[in-house]
Amino acid sequence: MSGSPAVSPILAPARAIFRAMTDAESVASWRPPKGMSARIEAFDPRPGGTYRMAFIYDDPVPGVVGKTSAREDMFTGRFAELVPYELIVEEVAFQSDDPAFAGMMRVTTTLAEVADGTRVTIACENVSLGISAEDHQTGMASTLRNLVTFIE
Repeated sequence: MSGSPAVSPILAPARAIFRAMTDAESVASWRPPKGMSARIEAFDPRPGGTYRMAFIYDDPVPGVVGKTSAREDMFTGRFAELVPYELIVEEVAFQSDDPAFAGMMRVTTTLAEVADGTRVTIACENVSLGISAEDHQTGMASTLRNLVTFIE
């Protein structure tokens, strides 16, 4: 499954956005969707570099269980491509015993300079079948809003 891309203009240069997307401390601040926080265990932002992080549910909703444990979505990623100030391509895999979350999701973020800043587009391919299209879109939109707030 692939979702519609999340797109937002950000009132900042692509250089600042790229830096926020390739710095572990910054990523921990903005990347988790609303209602979650992040723990970064490893982060090597270079072509071929890998990372390992968890999104932790702040207050779990009854009936909602994390992909890895009751309160946590653990995942690993690899920076497949990094073109400074233009492109970040990540390959992401959830750690889960549930086969609905198996597979490698590809996340492509493009940065395009516009008159008042940068247009950020995040597109995903091969989204796990265990993530509904609605939940995926909601999570991506939340993450992008967090990035806007963090940068601006």
